[in-house]
Amino acid sequence: MSNSGGTEKVLRYDTIAVSSESTVVSEYVPDAKKQVEYQSEAQLESEFIKLLQSQAYEFLAVTDSAGLVANLRAQLELLNGITFSDSEWATFFTEKIANETAGIVDKAAIIQEDHVQLLRREDGSVKNIYLIDKQNIHNNRLQVLNQYEVEGKRANRYDVTVLVNGLPLVHIELKRRGVELREAFNQINRYQRESFWADSGLFEYVQLFVISNGTYTKYYSNTTRNQHLKEAVAQAAAKRTSNSYEFTSWWADASNKPITDLVSFTKTFFAKHTLLNILTKYCVFTSDRMLLVMRPYQIVATERILQRIVTSGNSKTLGTLEAGGYIWHTTGSGKTLTSFKTAQLASRMAEVDKVLFVVDRKDLDYQTMHEYDRFEKGAANSNTSTRILQQQIEDPNKRIIVTTIQKLSNFVARNKQHEAYSGRFVLIFDECHRSQFGDMHTEIKRNFKNYNLFGFTGTPIFADNASTGGNPTLKTTEQAFGKKLHTYTIVDAITDKNVLPFRIDYVNTVKLPKTVTDKKVRAIDTEKALLAPERIAKVVEYIREHFDQKTQRNQTYALNERRVAGFNSLFATASIDAAKRYYLEFARQQESLPESQKLKVGIIFSFAANEDVEGEGILPEEQFETDGLDQSSRDFLEQAITDFNTTFGQNWDTSSDGFQGYYKDLSRRLKNREIDLVIVVNMFLTGFDATTLNTLWVDKNLRQHGLIQAYSRTNRILNSVKTYGNIVSFRDLEEATNEAIALFGNKDAAGVVLLRPYRDYLDEYSKLLAELSLEFEPGQLVVGEQDQKRFAELWGAILRLRNILVAFDEFSSDDSLTPFAIQNYQSTYLEIYATLKRDTDADKESILDDVEFEIELVKQIEINVDYILMRVKKYQESRGDGEGDKEIRADVMRAVDSSYTLRSKRDLIEAFINSLNLESDVDNNWRDFIQAQREKELEALILEENLNATETRTFVDRSFRDGVVKSSGTAITKILPPVSRFSPGAQHGLKKQTVIEKLEAFFERYFGLGS
Repeated sequence: MSNSGGTEKVLRYDTIAVSSESTVVSEYVPDAKKQVEYQSEAQLESEFIKLLQSQAYEFLAVTDSAGLVANLRAQLELLNGITFSDSEWATFFTEKIANETAGIVDKAAIIQEDHVQLLRREDGSVKNIYLIDKQNIHNNRLQVLNQYEVEGKRANRYDVTVLVNGLPLVHIELKRRGVELREAFNQINRYQRESFWADSGLFEYVQLFVISNGTYTKYYSNTTRNQHLKEAVAQAAAKRTSNSYEFTSWWADASNKPITDLVSFTKTFFAKHTLLNILTKYCVFTSDRMLLVMRPYQIVATERILQRIVTSGNSKTLGTLEAGGYIWHTTGSGKTLTSFKTAQLASRMAEVDKVLFVVDRKDLDYQTMHEYDRFEKGAANSNTSTRILQQQIEDPNKRIIVTTIQKLSNFVARNKQHEAYSGRFVLIFDECHRSQFGDMHTEIKRNFKNYNLFGFTGTPIFADNASTGGNPTLKTTEQAFGKKLHTYTIVDAITDKNVLPFRIDYVNTVKLPKTVTDKKVRAIDTEKALLAPERIAKVVEYIREHFDQKTQRNQTYALNERRVAGFNSLFATASIDAAKRYYLEFARQQESLPESQKLKVGIIFSFAANEDVEGEGILPEEQFETDGLDQSSRDFLEQAITDFNTTFGQNWDTSSDGFQGYYKDLSRRLKNREIDLVIVVNMFLTGFDATTLNTLWVDKNLRQHGLIQAYSRTNRILNSVKTYGNIVSFRDLEEATNEAIALFGNKDAAGVVLLRPYRDYLDEYSKLLAELSLEFEPGQLVVGEQDQKRFAELWGAILRLRNILVAFDEFSSDDSLTPFAIQNYQSTYLEIYATLKRDTDADKESILDDVEFEIELVKQIEINVDYILMRVKKYQESRGDGEGDKEIRADVMRAVDSSYTLRSKRDLIEAFINSLNLESDVDNNWRDFIQAQREKELEALILEENLNATETRTFVDRSFRDGVVKSSGTAITKILPPVSRFSPGAQHGLKKQTVIEKLEAFFERYFGLGS
């Protein structure tokens, strides 16, 4: 190859984000040499830095702000080939880099979206200044520094930081071997509170964090850490989202083998091309202003598709299976993010004209468009008709198009000779295990000439689970799309804690005669037995009886700035007839209940040709059109939608547009936890993601990919309370479950995918309780940091196990922990937490960042105000009864102390008790008392902070209505006192933060008290 050809190839690789160096190593074999001697944290740090230096990182002996800023200037001058004058640098630095109004999110936006800043030179000219070179990544210079010192709220010294062109973009926090990894994560939270913002705030540019104790190493993005901190402050919400420690990531090789040891991690993750690729190509800054960093399996999949696009062009295999392939990434592992980044990078390739992202149903179209829009506003051009699709295909500026296979098929049918077919198309099919195996698939491949065809699926079709009918050359995923390019199974995802395992209850509802011993005969579920009114009633009765337990309705958390209780569920039925019967039975059993006690039950179904004929349980294609329904089913659906309209104030119906609107609205309300249970036949069982779903009730035969798809609706990670997906099966699906797990995992997968037996958890729980009772008496005052840490770790572990055990029906009789002991231990736990919190707030060193307090799980077993008022009434009745009087009052206060949400209200409750007399109406007096106290404290807050009284009261009323204090937006600004134009911006920001914190404390104090 000529030199020009070689240069051309390099330029093309830079442009399309593909190089001969894979970001993720194909297989990593660690060194045989093992660490055998004790290694201090300082030794670990020294070894780490030496390893980075051997990988072409320059060591920078700088430990203060002045040196950091001087180095930044020198590095930017080198990168951009210029020399700043002192005045140019001063202006550029203060306005573009260290703007005091910019926070972590703003600085993430600069690196991810605006990395080329304009410099106005002294001579009046303007020059582009690159902070990072994203086209030619090896132009960037990497440096490493350690023990950087900064004075913020308290003096801190950081472990190790990697600088890219002088900017700290990666920070590494190390703990010695044997120390829990979470402590490093919490240490970074401490830095954020105390000092990342100090001096010129350059450490707020950190994009990635790495935490390691030598043995285990993980990474995560800056907004993960930033949002986790916000959530820790928002005690009232006490939620876990995708920003907590649970969402830190392991690094791995291309075969998904985790690379955990710091030495191995450094040799792979910190290889220059890998780190720079991650920073410049494999981060996504969403329209929600969140920085997502891709996981190794997502990067591998993306690069293998991009490499296939390049090699197929060179080898002249376009338009054949050799030019494509499929990605097997299990349901819930983030296929949308992977496909988005793949489509985005492919669309930037010079030889690619269009990227078509093809979905197979309108519901996926809605969901995919929403997800794409979240990653990048307007990144995908949706289309509502075949005509619009044609316009977009013909428009050279439309680089990425999201469409359905039906619309694409219509386009092909109407345009047999369209000139677009000769263009270079990359077609990416989402959920390619479904309808792409028919005539439409063949027609598309027949007409497009120069294409690459790729599919993403969580459950591929193999020979073992292929249907018996149809085209024999188009039965499996490989036959339709080409070879498998990468695999990430459900076992991988659960091992990495990217999705949750399943807990399955099999509830027997049909008793066959004992004389029937043939398994096949016993498996025959007759329609008469399954649809018997007595059985339908028993199943509904079981669901209603166990609903709160399975969906954990005694737990509250914040969701989309709204407080909700527990999770919700789907009920999969075998047929439209069965769905209708169940819907009517729920209505019958709930008819006499007050509205507050009724489950909000929805239903959705539509016509499915050859319903459930593909081997029972493969989930046939269900259409969005209702025209195929028989009249009675359509009439029934119309009435059910009317019920929905009455509940939620809508106006949907079974017309084409009305039904689609109903689907979208029902979907949205499921995701927002506004509806409790939705009865389905096939809809929502594939391609639908709602993190609030934790339970699937099953009265339907499921198997193979249909079973895994349906089960996987429940196992999305949401918070620390949701520890598994609940499956409650009213059919004998145990054998089918084991077969499906083996098919899509491996023969030993059941031990990973399914929760362990009840007895395992109970034995572990009992062992911890024995340790607790041996070391600590209930109600004992625990002093000394080591004992406090030990107690907090023990009780936290007990809470986590108890959170799993409470879903087992038999646990209540096996729980040896009495309510009295729970309250006393809980009080001790919360007292330790409060003490450590006060120490942290007072800028004292504490172990708070070394222990993860399970406040969300505490809330699950706490008492509420109604219970307290009931006990107060009993106290009132016992007044003058001497010892009995004291005992009841002590019981009331002990219950308050054991409640996380009521502890901050202790003085209010005590003052209320003291105000009572024998004739007082407890409930009415409580409301009057709380209203008066709330108004008194709010007035004091308004005067103390000089707030706008009217706007503040409006803001507070809205916060109590919505269940959360919204700290962003214009509403909070309106309540603040006027700002002098001579006041520095930082002072205004400090005032705003102080007011927010006081309002949050006020909200936490009075929320839920019935005022």
